[in-house]
Amino acid sequence: MPALPSTETKTRCFLTGASSGIGAALARHYAATGATLGLAARRQRRLLELAAQLPGSHTCYALDVADGAALQAAAADFIARHGCPDIVIANAGVSVGTVGDDANDLAVLDRVFRTNVVGMAQTLQPFVAAMKARGSGRLVGIASVAGIRGLPGAGAYSASKAATIAYLEALRIELRGSGVKVVTIAPGYIATPMTAVNTYPMPFLLPADEAARRFAVAIERGTSYAVIPWQMGVVAKLLRLLPNPVFDALFARAGRKPRGLDL
Repeated sequence: MPALPSTETKTRCFLTGASSGIGAALARHYAATGATLGLAARRQRRLLELAAQLPGSHTCYALDVADGAALQAAAADFIARHGCPDIVIANAGVSVGTVGDDANDLAVLDRVFRTNVVGMAQTLQPFVAAMKARGSGRLVGIASVAGIRGLPGAGAYSASKAATIAYLEALRIELRGSGVKVVTIAPGYIATPMTAVNTYPMPFLLPADEAARRFAVAIERGTSYAVIPWQMGVVAKLLRLLPNPVFDALFARAGRKPRGLDL
């Protein structure tokens, strides 16, 4: 299996959703290893502030992953400046509570899918040909344990993450034998601004920097699918096994994500 570059060679990593939360934690982790980063996010000011705090010299791209043309341009620029990346992490995502009986939430669902699913595909696609030509690399998608089963009050988010998992699985099989590894990471609860608004208990909550370290281990190994932290992997397996009547009864009483957040 083609390996990532040795420690004598700088790893090149392109990362979306880099301005805060898990993305910023991943940027800090890889910068500390000496990697050259392409940092993409909507909020330019936060992106530039983060880049200024990191060791090394990195390239920032202020863009929305829902804008496919912007991602194509950013990918071309990164490759021209630094060469084909060794790791591409489609991390950008939005999470907001929705309900199925409110017509206003249809627009929210559309936005969630354009960011979490289409945006992920638009992040990875521009790098596939170059990685295949080289015969190595990691294409990483950040999914969620919320994609295992539909969660009440989070239909848009759960559905988007289920789609993310399925898309990455299909891409992994398409690239089998090419030397390019597709890694699906399904986080549980990570301490970020996205989860800070939750008013319900979050078991096995993991600090963002520790989560980034564990993500990087899975990425380095080329793990096809990893739930982090592992305890949530056990929960996810149990959720898959629950009969619908049992699952419905349990989650009808579960806490729900707040609605109306700014996307």
